[in-house]
Amino acid sequence: MPDNPVIEVTGLRKSYGGRAVVDGVSFTVREGEIFGILGPNGAGKTTTVECVEGLRVPDAGRVRVAGLDPVADHEQVARVLGAQLQQSELQPKLTVREALQLYAAFHDRPLDWRPLAERLGLTDKLTTRFAQLSGGQKQRLFIALALIGNPRVVVLDELTTGLDPRARRDTWQLIEDVRASGVTVLLVTHFMEEAQRLCDRVAVIDRGRVAALDTPEGLIRRSAGATVISFTPSAPLDERALAALPALARAEHKDGRVTLSGTDETVNAVITLLARHHITAHQLRVTDATLDDAYLDLTEAAR
Repeated sequence: MPDNPVIEVTGLRKSYGGRAVVDGVSFTVREGEIFGILGPNGAGKTTTVECVEGLRVPDAGRVRVAGLDPVADHEQVARVLGAQLQQSELQPKLTVREALQLYAAFHDRPLDWRPLAERLGLTDKLTTRFAQLSGGQKQRLFIALALIGNPRVVVLDELTTGLDPRARRDTWQLIEDVRASGVTVLLVTHFMEEAQRLCDRVAVIDRGRVAALDTPEGLIRRSAGATVISFTPSAPLDERALAALPALARAEHKDGRVTLSGTDETVNAVITLLARHHITAHQLRVTDATLDDAYLDLTEAAR
């Protein structure tokens, strides 16, 4: 993947009512990658990307998209950047065809909307009014509208919020197809599974700051709970003995089942502990941690 950045954010700050919503955020997005911005609601994710899109003026810091200032060079940035906003709505009576034709008219050299509609599975919905579309169909339309200007980079903000699991996975495939077509994707999400599946790199933003920036796999490896062991013990376990396990990051007891997050050292130690007390581990499972586990470690450490 090329190292040349298409988005550069350095020391970005933005406050509302004296409260810092974005507090010194820095990251770069390389051309051709899916870059994720991950964090809880209110972390500053949307404000950050709105500064990238030129919709908000930063209080401090530097933002460049393809070398351009999104505020000072807004018209030029609009030619290389497409966006699907977190809160997106169209006029309810507007048909899919009318929406595509309207947005194509906004651009000097738009993509042909017909193959774009076919690629996104909208051909049989061209005469359907926006209000009659399902949630997944609306999201497909918003992706089409973000791409119709033939951008180098597209921003997708909380694209799958409110979708059912199948529609969410279908949308994930669409995002991968968008990147495969040569478009860089800046993806804003609070779904850990989504970021782990799609993103080449992830910036975890918490309380307006970048808590970590790495590949999903790198974040998981850095997690204190990189390995998870779960089992149902045949007899009660000494809580103090569990708490004393080496490299233990988290311990959870629910419905008689014990789940421990730590490292390989933790796994070896708990197996030794069980053998010493002649306790059988029923339904024993040892798995790698997920990005969700790494995220909890990162954000809890920041508190």
